[in-house]
Amino acid sequence: MPRKTTAPKPTAPAGPTTATVTLPTANEQFDYQIGSAYTPPKNVKVVSRDRTAKPAAGLYNICYVNAFQTQPDALDWWEKNQPDLLLRDGSGAPVQDEDWGEVLLDTSTAGKRERLAQIVGGWIDGCAKSGFQAVEPDNLDSYERSDGLLTKQHNAAFARLLAQRSHAAGLAIGQKNTTALLPERKTIGFDFAVAEECGQYEECEEYAAAYENRVYVIEYTDTGYGRACSGWGGKLSVVQRDLDVSAPGGSYRYRAC
Repeated sequence: MPRKTTAPKPTAPAGPTTATVTLPTANEQFDYQIGSAYTPPKNVKVVSRDRTAKPAAGLYNICYVNAFQTQPDALDWWEKNQPDLLLRDGSGAPVQDEDWGEVLLDTSTAGKRERLAQIVGGWIDGCAKSGFQAVEPDNLDSYERSDGLLTKQHNAAFARLLAQRSHAAGLAIGQKNTTALLPERKTIGFDFAVAEECGQYEECEEYAAAYENRVYVIEYTDTGYGRACSGWGGKLSVVQRDLDVSAPGGSYRYRAC
């Protein structure tokens, strides 16, 4: 799951808002730009960008937030400012997602979830202030990499706080991956889904049924893209991107069905 690296910057909570949450439209052409923002291809109507990027003018913009793990370049900040919010093993060492060099955030208690929600909630408020219409909090499945220290319910409870914060800020919120939490989507408050490689792993049907086709699919392999397009290209927003989700040039790849 490629992502941009940005250090955390806590901000104060936003006050109450009367803003209306606008949901994305199903099966509109989509682009996934979390690695680098660039002028979207012709006919794109929905785009996802990192929270540090500006929204694309005239499009429906989804704000990427790494909500359940640290960014690789932000670990020093967490160690200095919020060390007890990092998940640690029995020896006190931070628990890492080895694939991405990210440390898991500790969602195991209500108190820690509330504190994390203040930090991540500040980022969500920043998305709204920048002009995004929705947010996608990544690494909902971090409990699967926690060596049993976190549970699905810990992360569901934290996601519920993020959904409340998103809706208060006038943003829709997308479930990022994790079919195991589809049954709890309504109690959490998710509005749509961003699904990486549901074609590759034959999960698109589950997301489509849960979210009435309001699903934005990113495939990284030809096999996954072909499967997603043949089965769901007429109902879901499906794209293929390069693994680095880079800007045009070099390894850049983009196509949509």
